Amino acid sequence: MDSQVRAEWFDEGMDVERMLREQRRMLWATAACFVLGLLAGTAVLWGGSRPFSGDGSVIIPVALVAGLIAAAAFVVSTRMHRPGETSAMPRWQAVVSDVSAVAVTAALAGVTGLGVLLAGEVLAAGLQGLELPAIGGGVFTAVASALGGRMAFGAGIRLSTRDLASLLFAFLIIGTLFAMLTATDSVWWERSFSELGIGSGGWAFNGTLVIAGLLIATTGSYLGRDLHRMLGDAALRGIAAVVITWACAGLALAAVGLLPIDRVPGPHAIAAFATLALLLAAVIIVTVLMGELRMLRTLTIVLVLLIVIAVVLAFGLHVLSVAALEAVVVGLVLLWLTTLVQLLGILVPDVSRPSARRSPLR
Repeated sequence: MDSQVRAEWFDEGMDVERMLREQRRMLWATAACFVLGLLAGTAVLWGGSRPFSGDGSVIIPVALVAGLIAAAAFVVSTRMHRPGETSAMPRWQAVVSDVSAVAVTAALAGVTGLGVLLAGEVLAAGLQGLELPAIGGGVFTAVASALGGRMAFGAGIRLSTRDLASLLFAFLIIGTLFAMLTATDSVWWERSFSELGIGSGGWAFNGTLVIAGLLIATTGSYLGRDLHRMLGDAALRGIAAVVITWACAGLALAAVGLLPIDRVPGPHAIAAFATLALLLAAVIIVTVLMGELRMLRTLTIVLVLLIVIAVVLAFGLHVLSVAALEAVVVGLVLLWLTTLVQLLGILVPDVSRPSARRSPLR
């Protein structure tokens, strides 16, 4: 008994030391991102003073620099804390892992950049007429880079499917709020969210959909990773179906952003309905694969029924607007995904599991 207690104390001590070491590294990474942001921001904004908002604003250069530094922080952290993670994997598994890492890098840059744009848009309301010299803009860039870099560096230490889902939620909320604040049509909500992608400020919403599609596809990849850790090679065919369906759903959502409703309404509508259908298919496939979990089965049945009711209310009874329908569907799917990743966090071993097969389809 005493030896078992001592072993537990030893393990806990090792965990504490590891977490303290990670915190020290995160502090150093935050400081490094601050300095890089200060130098890069000052260099990019060098010259005369620039307005905080409006034409020639400092916000867009600050967002670009902060986004790039956040992406670099994630890459450095991944190489530092998870070196050789894919070395024991077959080629197909390593490729999926590497592509997912690239997608997460782009998403972290997007979240940081859009976060800066949203913060700038909010602050501009109370800082009208403010002009910043190059050093002032550099300090603003340094703060934004430190915040984004710390988030990205932490993600590189240990990125779970739950973290990725949270990143997706945050990105959708930040991007949509920014698009609402910069929308040229103040009554877009009477029709659909797609109206936010029209006009000179439409790039914000359309870009959000493209990056969100990338994140959805990456979430599917990480779901596949977790399912493989839990179920093993015997379930590879079903896992491949999960990954492919989520990837197709992500591509369909990206297509919604790449095909604005004011330019190509037909293809835009097809992509939007394809996104809905593919997300529902992905939800059902995951539920079937994890069929022993009664909680997930019940939640999926309720989800599908509520979405069917919402569709009937919108298109059959014309009680809901399309914008309200979209909000309901997205909210329900995100609620389902939140429950799923929490269940996986409980059930999935926190260790890599290289596949013994050359192909996921064999």
